Amino acid sequence: MATTAQLFEEPFDADEYIERLAWRTPGGGSKGGAEAFDPKRLLEEFENHIEELKQLDEKIQRKVEKLEHQCQREAKEFAHKVQDLYRSNQVAFQHFQELDEHISYVATKVCHLGDQLEGVNTPRQRAVEAQRLMTYFNEFLDGDLRSDVFNNPDKIKEAADIIQKLHLIAQELPFDRFPDVKAKIASKYHDLERQLIQEFTAAQRRGEIGRMREVAAVLLHFKGYAHCVDVYIKQCQEGAYLRNDVFEDTAILCQRVNKQVGEVFSSPETVMAKLIQNIFENKLQSHVKDRLDGTRHSDVEQYLKNLYDLYTRTTALATKLTEFNLGSDKHTFLSKLIKSIFSTYLESYIDMEKEYLRNRGAMILQRYYDSKNHQKRSIGTGSIQELKERIRQRTNLSLGPVIDTHGETFLSPELVVNLLQETRHAFERCHRLSDPSDLPKNAFSIFLLLVEHLCVEHIDYALEIGLSAIPSSDAKNANLYFLDVVQQANSIFHLFDKQFHDQLMPLISSSPKLAECLHKKKEVIEQMEVKLDTGIDRTINCMVGQMKYILATEQKKTDFKPEDENNVMIQYTTACSKVCVYVSRQVEHVRKSMDGKNVDTVLTELGVRFHRLIHEHLQQYSYSSMGGMLAICDVAEYRRCAKDFRVPLVLQLFDTLHALCNLLVVAPDNLKQVCSGEQLTNLDRNLLHAFVQLRVDYRSARLGRHFS
Repeated sequence: MATTAQLFEEPFDADEYIERLAWRTPGGGSKGGAEAFDPKRLLEEFENHIEELKQLDEKIQRKVEKLEHQCQREAKEFAHKVQDLYRSNQVAFQHFQELDEHISYVATKVCHLGDQLEGVNTPRQRAVEAQRLMTYFNEFLDGDLRSDVFNNPDKIKEAADIIQKLHLIAQELPFDRFPDVKAKIASKYHDLERQLIQEFTAAQRRGEIGRMREVAAVLLHFKGYAHCVDVYIKQCQEGAYLRNDVFEDTAILCQRVNKQVGEVFSSPETVMAKLIQNIFENKLQSHVKDRLDGTRHSDVEQYLKNLYDLYTRTTALATKLTEFNLGSDKHTFLSKLIKSIFSTYLESYIDMEKEYLRNRGAMILQRYYDSKNHQKRSIGTGSIQELKERIRQRTNLSLGPVIDTHGETFLSPELVVNLLQETRHAFERCHRLSDPSDLPKNAFSIFLLLVEHLCVEHIDYALEIGLSAIPSSDAKNANLYFLDVVQQANSIFHLFDKQFHDQLMPLISSSPKLAECLHKKKEVIEQMEVKLDTGIDRTINCMVGQMKYILATEQKKTDFKPEDENNVMIQYTTACSKVCVYVSRQVEHVRKSMDGKNVDTVLTELGVRFHRLIHEHLQQYSYSSMGGMLAICDVAEYRRCAKDFRVPLVLQLFDTLHALCNLLVVAPDNLKQVCSGEQLTNLDRNLLHAFVQLRVDYRSARLGRHFS
């Protein structure tokens, strides 16, 4: 059985078990082993082993049954034991309940006894206290303070408690019967109060926080407690303002005192609030008054700068002070303190701001015109000026004498920067110093002043001067400076527009004033655009007039009908050359003066008028065969010049004009074919006929029949 038990090794595997049993049996191994395989012996071994396993199974089964019986018996015993413990626990719990009830009963008795004792002791204590106070009162009545408590400086705390109670009692006594004693108690009361305050002051100077706390606790019941706080506040500020920066000194002082008041006083938030109120109403208000009153009427610019700086630093200081415990509504408390300092200055702020900007803007403008030795002309307003403006827009005439500006645009980038800088500072001050309800209105009034000085008094005036300086269209060799005015006016207005969006819009974006500002800006733009358009149109007329003058003086009739047809050596005429040089220069001038789509718009208008002039000019001459070739060369040069415009319409017009000029040289028999070409087929037949009539051989070759 022992051998069999050894075969049951963990983990158990039946196949492995059989293999090991066969291997251990003599003659049970493989045929290649030391002994020959003996199946009978192996069978016999298996049968014996099976019997052994049966016996082992019976033995184990008996053992299992025995253990099960034992387990059941122990389970019953454990159940009985648990039941006994449960019953014992119930008994113990009942005993605990009884004990708890007994303890509660005893506690109730003790409390009742304590109440009875207190009921007896309290009157007794009061009687003892009353007797003690009466003893001290008798001393005051006799006028002889014999008690040690009144004569020993170390017992000042006890004396203060006694005299404070006697003082309350004395106030209830009739004055006509106890005038002397009431006076003596009051005198002693004030004397002790004074001594306590002196003791508190001395302790504060010595830095004895514990002593300060004790004295402050005693003084809390005296009328002089507020005076004690005032003394503390005054002494805190001694030596605190040694630098020039009162705001930084205040922040440091409050930071230091905030740590101390919590250790000294029972209500530190009240003391801290009183300290800050004292600083604002004395130090800060005095500092603000000294800085502002000295410049309010003598130097408005410095006054506004000082007001902005002081108000900004005061509000920043108030923000720092919100870190401290100042009571339930510290933000309102600090706002009222700031208002008490600045209210008189803020009420008149916007009026002084507008007056300063008005005077400053006028001074900047006048200083600029003085530097140019220019006496500003009166442009005029009202119905007469409006009538002139309408006539000028409709007729393109210059109403009034032409002014020679000697190339001066009367627009100054430096002046503009100065005006915008002043306005930027004004917007910043307005944002900081205006009441939120008045902010949009105040910002709008500043914007109107900027419009008046920059747009009306400077840009619009320069446009008026520029318009007056534009010569008539028939002027000879005129200098055209209006495009320079346009260029500078555009640059200035971009700066104006940037300030409008960057600084004005945030101040008015959520108010009804936004619509007014946008309307005013649109109105200003439209007024300037009308004058710019008028000036550009008249400038183009002058350019065309100068071209016409060049053609009239340089173009000869013999250019297109030379006497010697076989001896023409030039590629194009002198008039054409000079006109192209002039046009190229003006195109470049336009590109430098304009931006965006305005370049194409102006060059399109100039190109169309340039084409019309050349078209009309060519119809004034008669053309021989060689002259027609020269005309074609001229138009080709004009077309090359037109490419500089970079405007498809203008180039197309000159392409068509070039095709028309081919009618001057084409063989009579090919006229009809040329007129039917791609570029001429859509033109009016009368126009084609008019060009053919310019040929010197029109009548002799009977060319008119091709158009009949």
